[in-house]
Amino acid sequence: MILEFPMGTGLVSMTGVLFGKVTIIGLGLLGGSIALGLRRFGLAGEVAAYVRDQDGVKGCERFGLADYATVDLLAAVSRADLVILATPVLSMAGLAGKMAPALKPGALVTDVGSVKKPVLSEVGPIVQSSGGFFVGSHPMAGSEKTGPSAARWDLLSGAVCVVTPSYRTPRRVLAAVRGLWEGLGCRVVKMEAGRHDAVVARTSHLPHVAASALAGLVLGRERRNSRERGRLCATGFRDTTRVASGSPELWRDILLANNAEVDRALGEYVAELERFRKLVRAANGAGLEKQLLLARDQRDAWLEDTRLALDAARPGKNRRRAAPVQRTVEMPGNAGPGRAKGAGGSPRP
Repeated sequence: MILEFPMGTGLVSMTGVLFGKVTIIGLGLLGGSIALGLRRFGLAGEVAAYVRDQDGVKGCERFGLADYATVDLLAAVSRADLVILATPVLSMAGLAGKMAPALKPGALVTDVGSVKKPVLSEVGPIVQSSGGFFVGSHPMAGSEKTGPSAARWDLLSGAVCVVTPSYRTPRRVLAAVRGLWEGLGCRVVKMEAGRHDAVVARTSHLPHVAASALAGLVLGRERRNSRERGRLCATGFRDTTRVASGSPELWRDILLANNAEVDRALGEYVAELERFRKLVRAANGAGLEKQLLLARDQRDAWLEDTRLALDAARPGKNRRRAAPVQRTVEMPGNAGPGRAKGAGGSPRP
């Protein structure tokens, strides 16, 4: 079941600090963009980051991504009201286990991974056993560019963010996760984790494989005349293969973590290609035109639906003004509300 939450006028314009301290594990394109958005919109009193090495610390300082970055995972997570895992999906469970001793009781943990079912089953129990709450998230925004230098505060503006709570997730916890993503400009959709993985295998993972395969087919150095082919590649080829420039490490983990659904999606895609192949081989002009016309109309309808959804989500457009959200976030299990401190109000590790 898919549920898109109704949007008010947007949390960005009417909420202050939602979390006292937010820690982001991993400052690549997505983690860095979330950090910039949190700071720009004042959604966190303090934004900390865990990075792998001193180059990551220097990058954080250079691009102003967070209040501070550290290579000490436990210090980064200490006192955090919210922890966001923004690393390749196969590394999340290991990081969750390592950070567990420092996790604050009642803390909220979420992620940005493109695969949800394995993350929920592996990370969820670790966080729960440490007294925290885990809700999976997938903000569907990105770029073929990678690394902290590509981070933008508005990367998530207008993007769909899927949240995948379990049946045990308290309403207040889900509301806090929703507040985070709406505060960063997302349209929030709730979906069961397995269903999410099946859908994105076709809408996100398959397109990446297709783009990578096409780039390799046409431009592979081991192929004859690859340089000549490259000279004749124009905007159509560039646009079709754009996502092939994404992070190989990130996409390796995504494809491995969702391999069963991606395998099924590839089977469906191969069957569709074979349908076109038969029409071309038979020189069936009427059949080809029918298939191309159908694809064009379906894509145009999707673009229009997307435009209408974005228009409906704009603040103040056909929407009743929502009540302001309090400037504190109370999580189940805490003795009282976790009051957000002003930037710099909490000591650094």
